Amino acid sequence: MKNDYTMDSLIKELKQLLIESLQLEDVTEQDIKNDTVLFGEGLGLDSIDALELGIALKKKYGIKVDANTDGIGEHFLTISTLASFVENHMA
Repeated sequence: MKNDYTMDSLIKELKQLLIESLQLEDVTEQDIKNDTVLFGEGLGLDSIDALELGIALKKKYGIKVDANTDGIGEHFLTISTLASFVENHMA
């Protein structure tokens, strides 16, 4: 991970990225808990949102997200798992 990032700052940044890139109008950072499920029952995101989020991650962090990657769904489960995924790919 880059030296200028802590896990807390990365999580905060990912929450902002999620809200902005998916245009979640009625959602704030405080609404998204670190363990909130992103897809389905939690925030209610869908496959189109997953594609948008993948594009946003590529633009912001240079991370290419491949839907065929083993366990990709587990990485996109919560903000915490997403932050770990981003951290590992930035290292």
